[in-house]
Amino acid sequence: MNIDIPEGKDPIEYVWGEMIPGIGPAAANFSLSVYAHTTLGLREFEAARLRIAQINGCVFCLDWRTERDGQKVEDGFPESVTNWRTTDAFDDRTRLAAEYAERYALDHHNLDEDFWDRMTTHYTQQEIVELSMSLGSWLAFGRLNHVLGLDTMCVLPTHR
Repeated sequence: MNIDIPEGKDPIEYVWGEMIPGIGPAAANFSLSVYAHTTLGLREFEAARLRIAQINGCVFCLDWRTERDGQKVEDGFPESVTNWRTTDAFDDRTRLAAEYAERYALDHHNLDEDFWDRMTTHYTQQEIVELSMSLGSWLAFGRLNHVLGLDTMCVLPTHR
């Protein structure tokens, strides 16, 4: 871990809550809101989230599976995300969510007209903004946890 945690303190709660009380709790609430208030389908949500996790290398995020109404994506889903270009396990929206996640994280300056034509064919304006905000959250906070060495002990708190 790259941050000193006082004896007896939970590293996640300390860094995200106590260490910087003016920012940490707000960031945590934003992160939780992405899960609590999403309108995106589970498969496209998880395809985008997992692609960011793969790029970030966040151990916790790679292991986490979002659950909705008792449903999770299938066991082989992460491999399909890795192979989003060629997998036959994805519909157009799910494939596009994985592509957007990758390009958002690695090549955001080259989101061209062809890409946006495909996005607006498959997603509403509100869904595009929601997905973009979700990607920003996962990219920033997954990297923060990995860089600080928190990702091996991260537990997603329940939304209050």
